[in-house]
Amino acid sequence: MSEEIRLVTMSPEEIIYLSVLLVSIPIGFLFKKGGPKVKQFGGAAAGLVLTLATCHIHTLHSLITILGTWFIINISPRSCHYLTLGWTFSYLLFFRTVTFFDLPEPTPFTNAMVSLANEVQEFTQAKKQEVTSFSKSSVIGVIPKMPGLVEILCYSYCYVGLMTGPFYRYRTHHDWLNQPDSSVIPSGQPLLSRAKMIPIFGGFFLVVSHFFPLNYVRSDAFYEQGLPFRLFYMVPIFFIFRMRFYVAWLCAECACIAAAFGAYPTAAKSRSGGGPTVEYEPLSRSADGEASTITYDYETIKNIDPHGTDFCVKVKDGMRYWNMSVQWWLAQYIYKSAPVRSYVMSFLTIPLCLAAEGAMESGLLKHLSSSGRLYGDWVQWFLKMRAYDYMCMGFVLLTFEDTVRYWSSIYYCIHIGAVAFFLLGKVLGFRRGQGSQKAKDGAVENPQHFE
Repeated sequence: MSEEIRLVTMSPEEIIYLSVLLVSIPIGFLFKKGGPKVKQFGGAAAGLVLTLATCHIHTLHSLITILGTWFIINISPRSCHYLTLGWTFSYLLFFRTVTFFDLPEPTPFTNAMVSLANEVQEFTQAKKQEVTSFSKSSVIGVIPKMPGLVEILCYSYCYVGLMTGPFYRYRTHHDWLNQPDSSVIPSGQPLLSRAKMIPIFGGFFLVVSHFFPLNYVRSDAFYEQGLPFRLFYMVPIFFIFRMRFYVAWLCAECACIAAAFGAYPTAAKSRSGGGPTVEYEPLSRSADGEASTITYDYETIKNIDPHGTDFCVKVKDGMRYWNMSVQWWLAQYIYKSAPVRSYVMSFLTIPLCLAAEGAMESGLLKHLSSSGRLYGDWVQWFLKMRAYDYMCMGFVLLTFEDTVRYWSSIYYCIHIGAVAFFLLGKVLGFRRGQGSQKAKDGAVENPQHFE
């Protein structure tokens, strides 16, 4: 492995992103002390400067996406969710396609705009229900009024979560602007608790990426190595991938916590991305000015659970702990609403792994003894991590050619293995079902009479 390849650990883009995330943390404490207008316009100004500095002229893509969404929700608020979904993804798909002609990629705010449209549609439906039922709607999380263009622009360009997430709804942004007294919301201790692992994850990233650079996989020398080495190499690559995102997402969460962004009373039972799920008592003060005692959490902006990601047993569970706010967004707005690059192939590998996992669960794992299930869980955890190693290569190699070249060099082992486990699980389940049916038939043919 050449020294030129070995010395590359952090790209200039990664250094810029990390610097922005780290600077966002002390800035958050300043915004926390500000009033609604300071948060709204100051946060948007900071985000716009950041967008212009990193995207330059391509910032126009995001502006066009925002203006298009604003137009849709004004002309068709009752059905704007599907229209916005079609608008933003069509825009994104078109400019992803023109990259084949060496034109630049867009930077539209797809997640936020689709969510905003859905919130406007929910607001419209709630208002309609109020009119027909002659009672005020009590739907949790509904926005208090239709947002105007200024509110949409401020939400879209707010510096919080702009670079790496977490995703949050317009209602979360609105609640941040209108916090009754942010000074009583804790930030210091929650921030330290969330940040304590960042140096460790960062150190792991630097050390392992030094010895196992991704660029080596793109070189001809890599494919001259033996199959065991090529199989092994995806393990440290996925480790580096996880460490990078752990650092980025934890820093982004810390920036939110510093600004008290996404803070809700624990009683609200908030979900990552979605916010409160039950009604809760807001902060209030007594006649003598004493604030009510309320415990807060930051579950709304929680985006990663490193322990859950690394040590959960199933592929399905691993997805729940990774990029949690976007997983909520996908479940809420995409999976319920709608039945490129090489990472699409990685996404398409997940259903195959989930099908194999389900078949083995019903055909074998759930029938094991307690001790057998313990061993089975360890085997399943090992296979889950190898499946994620394999899929990770599609995310980091980016191009179709590089991904197929690597996967073919290890003979598409995870695809083939998933199909094999799926068939094995189905066969075991079928045979077990036949055995149960024979036992029932035998009991009917030879009834026992007790006198």
